[in-house]
Amino acid sequence: MPRILLNSGAYQARSIIANAQRCVNLYPEGNPKDSPVPMTHYCTPGLTEYIAAPFEAGVRCIYRASNGAGYAVIGNRVYAVNPDLTVNLLGYINTGTNPVSMSDNGLAVVIVDGSPQGWAIDLAGPNTFGIIYGDGFYGADRVDVLDTYFLFNKPGTGQFYISLSNVDFTLLTTGVGFDPLDFASKEGFPDPIVGVVASYRQIWLIGALYTEVWFDSGAEDFPFQVQPGAYIEHGCVAKYSIAKADLSVYWLSQDLQGHLIVMQGAGYIANRISTHAIENEFMTYGVVSDAIGFTYQQEGHLFYVLTFPTANKTWVYDRTTQLWHQRTWTDSDGGLNRSRVNCAAYLFDKNIVGDFENGTLYEWDLNAYTDVGNPISRIRSFPQIVDDAKRGNNRRIVHRQFIADMDVGEIETQWSEDPPTVSLRWSDDKGASWSNRMEQSLGGAGQYLTNVQFRRLGLSRDRVYELSWSMPAKTALNGAWLDIEMAAT
Repeated sequence: MPRILLNSGAYQARSIIANAQRCVNLYPEGNPKDSPVPMTHYCTPGLTEYIAAPFEAGVRCIYRASNGAGYAVIGNRVYAVNPDLTVNLLGYINTGTNPVSMSDNGLAVVIVDGSPQGWAIDLAGPNTFGIIYGDGFYGADRVDVLDTYFLFNKPGTGQFYISLSNVDFTLLTTGVGFDPLDFASKEGFPDPIVGVVASYRQIWLIGALYTEVWFDSGAEDFPFQVQPGAYIEHGCVAKYSIAKADLSVYWLSQDLQGHLIVMQGAGYIANRISTHAIENEFMTYGVVSDAIGFTYQQEGHLFYVLTFPTANKTWVYDRTTQLWHQRTWTDSDGGLNRSRVNCAAYLFDKNIVGDFENGTLYEWDLNAYTDVGNPISRIRSFPQIVDDAKRGNNRRIVHRQFIADMDVGEIETQWSEDPPTVSLRWSDDKGASWSNRMEQSLGGAGQYLTNVQFRRLGLSRDRVYELSWSMPAKTALNGAWLDIEMAAT
């Protein structure tokens, strides 16, 4: 009985005759060479409530400061997040729903929201909160820190500017933290800078159409200069899509030739990490400029999460495997929507994330198999099953048995009398339409040898199988075995 392997992530091509694979709320992980399969698909983390919503508005940012302290912006309120599952209100910023940016230099945390205003938190004192003043401060879409300087883009222009070195809370909030002459312009192309990112001791000036890399030259008048030869012909179509992790920068790009390619920049170059299928998916969205990106790491996987709020979709790139998958939350009608997660930070040894709508802080927990009690829909479709192309016969295939190769029996005892099920459906027209679902038990608690098999599956010339489940229990998927026979015609 041949085994069907799963070696890829989500890849639904422009034409379904090429590929029609979905991978929803599952992420592939490579196995050692002596494993029976090259990849196993594991469940994405569920949500457990960390701090109930202190204020009914979306979480716009979660931040871990250099001293380990946690902060969150929920609606127009700024909170200190405490390890004992409490928050303290520090102050207020502008009302809005767009993401905000935070960074610190060890002395103060700076918050910007794209407006001409900014705010600071005193890291040396009792979390004192205040408004940033100064003739040389213009607000920013994004803030970062490099070599003791705060870095800002001047919104709507091709300029960026810096604070004084080692500026503290008092200097920021009393109007003397900036020199109005400490600014520079992106040199290669006159497009506006949409984000400034510090990575690998360099500054990435990501423009609307082009990107430049600058470095700290140590000059007395202005310390930063453009890196010769480091010129990247990709800008950014969605300023909130910019994120960084592990010496790399990620963003949703555009340039003079087109847009909607996801880029990963490191050193002095940027590489395309999106696939044709993912890019084709993005092209179907009416609005892409509101895309929100962030990164997080869990069990050695570094994920770049990209959400399109208007399109109601979330896609995730796993840098470890270089594969994409989709993440969703399931509403009360069974519909699949964008992930509830709007931002993330590693706080108090946990991946803490913020709800885009209701202000709740959650832990993204691999040992949680629901979204705060709500089911998580897991979906994985398989490669097309066709006659051996070498024969050129295109004969029909008799499908006698499909056996899902899954981790089973790891459910709670109370479900043993009515164990959860997995559903199988299939398409005989390459993914254009689908059969009714068939269900099979995943076995009760401790029934680790349960055989998840489906029989009498009919005939086809070109078939795509799809498994789905939403049980609140640990499982994983290796692939499947398929018992088939070539028909005479």
